[in-house]
Amino acid sequence: MPTVFEEKIYLTLRKVPRDKVTTYGELARAVGTRAYRAVGNAMNKNPYAPAVPCHRVVCSDGRIGGFRSGVDKKISLLKKEGVQVKKGFVLDFEKKLFRF
Repeated sequence: MPTVFEEKIYLTLRKVPRDKVTTYGELARAVGTRAYRAVGNAMNKNPYAPAVPCHRVVCSDGRIGGFRSGVDKKISLLKKEGVQVKKGFVLDFEKKLFRF
């Protein structure tokens, strides 16, 4: 069962549109914390996927980062939504970055 913190993260993440990505740090700031790693842990435990699109969360430098179902699956999901990835990085990262 998700914690109150995790539920806040999941609710906030639902705001990220299909053709965008956000970062662990952006999500943390959006809910008023600096606990970026806790955001990553929440993504790893996400019981609501794909309704809560944890695949849209990437590292602050545009790297894809981890994914419970594997990085290739994360890249595949992003590509289906119009986010291109090359050598493990989101192309046009600044244009694709969703800020809250």
